[in-house]
Amino acid sequence: MEKIGEIKARFAEAGERLKKASMRTEAESAAGLLENLEQTYREDTRSGVQALIRRSEMQREALEKETARIYQLQQYERDYENEGLICGIDEVGRGPLAGPVVAGAVILPKNCEILYLNDSKQLSAEKREQLYDIILEHAVAVGIGIVSPQRIDEINILQATYEAMRQAIEKLNPQPAVLLNDAVRIPQVAIQQVPIIKGDAKSVSIAAASIVAKVTRDRMMEQYEEVFPGYGFARNKGYGSKEHIEALQTMGPTAIHRRSFIGHFVKEG
Repeated sequence: MEKIGEIKARFAEAGERLKKASMRTEAESAAGLLENLEQTYREDTRSGVQALIRRSEMQREALEKETARIYQLQQYERDYENEGLICGIDEVGRGPLAGPVVAGAVILPKNCEILYLNDSKQLSAEKREQLYDIILEHAVAVGIGIVSPQRIDEINILQATYEAMRQAIEKLNPQPAVLLNDAVRIPQVAIQQVPIIKGDAKSVSIAAASIVAKVTRDRMMEQYEEVFPGYGFARNKGYGSKEHIEALQTMGPTAIHRRSFIGHFVKEG
């Protein structure tokens, strides 16, 4: 009789493949391996083996739920697919005291098979990084817009956000026929727009844009940590954490602080 340790290793290998898979076909292939293992060892009455089978079944059920969730998140894309290419738009960084505002624009292929797309705030940093690479690999087009703290101070954060979004759209090649926006309608854009409240949790395209924008900005803030040490930018990403505010009051503002945002914390002469 095969040792439980050997059986466990077989299940673990297939389970790890499923865990790492972010494309539907890849995940379904790994789930198929698990199902075959379940059938192979179904008659093994040892409690350890039966526990492995139950865990495997739960893993496959989780994939089925994720596949159904992603299908639901593609509803807006299905609604507008006859219009042509569909682009999701989202931004990150409206609230921080320091750093730029960044917008992402992503055109995903029709019936996109990327799993686990979601509002970037709902994902771990590790998962965002993984999905960022997959989005860039499989997207039809990706555009990123970045507006500096100085420009934010000059035109205000709302107008800077619109500017970042327009930059991101302009960088797309090909250009989309429909924009799915997270809540806003972007001025000075001729393309058809569909504002969606909490769109990053309702559309795969907007979710992808959210992830691209978030990872891009987080990486920038981590680099700023090296240029301006002591403010905790790698951890707080420019938001007003206790550590950040205390450093701001002790050391004063840096070149990436938004002067229009920090008046409550420091007085500049």
